[in-house]
Amino acid sequence: MPEIMTTKELAKYLKLHEITICKYAAEGKIPAIRIGRVWRFDKEAIDKWISGGQKK
Repeated sequence: MPEIMTTKELAKYLKLHEITICKYAAEGKIPAIRIGRVWRFDKEAIDKWISGGQKK
């Protein structure tokens, strides 16, 4: 089962501000899932994005 991260958890993981994470997610710059009004992030997809520069 994939590890799903919140905006706060991802911000801490990437050492970025939560607002920056939300902005990147809304712009499609990072792989993200929107559930209602909140963003969620698959840690494995984020790790692949970091290593390969993948958008989604």
